[in-house]
Amino acid sequence: MIKTETSAISQRLNATIRDVPDFPKAGILFKDITPVFLDWQLCDDITTEIISKLKEKPDAVCVVESRGFFIGMLLANKMRIPLIPVRKKGKLPAETIAYTYDLEYGSATLELHKNVIKKDWNVLIHDDVLATGGTAVAAAELVKAEGGRIAGFAFIVELGFLDGINKISAYTPEIVSIISY
Repeated sequence: MIKTETSAISQRLNATIRDVPDFPKAGILFKDITPVFLDWQLCDDITTEIISKLKEKPDAVCVVESRGFFIGMLLANKMRIPLIPVRKKGKLPAETIAYTYDLEYGSATLELHKNVIKKDWNVLIHDDVLATGGTAVAAAELVKAEGGRIAGFAFIVELGFLDGINKISAYTPEIVSIISY
């Protein structure tokens, strides 16, 4: 696993990410990354940092709805590779495959369009935050179901106290997070 916790970019992220107490329910301290998107340079630097930590260029980047789309699109564009969205159930218009999983406060179903991942593609999975790992596992299972391989995972934030890293490390040791709480 690769972390860049001591980097200047992690310090900038720490200064930008805001804490929202009791969201989405009482007792949870939510790490809100939306202020990051107000700073185009920081977004570009996050993208560059993630790419620099990858051991090899993936064939595609699979991004998880919704905040994963923002940096995910930048990653795909900079690497000149396809972007594959993973969305909540019922949001994709064509034929899909689905995976239902538990997350830190409930359960959810994610979907992926069928036949967009080519067999044996190495796919990077990107989301904004790694929490319990359920969403990342769901994305990985969808990629595998379509014949792809997991090249790695990339996150802006890891909530280390929720131990999601243990769920996803079975898929690949290539896990990049910029900052951990």
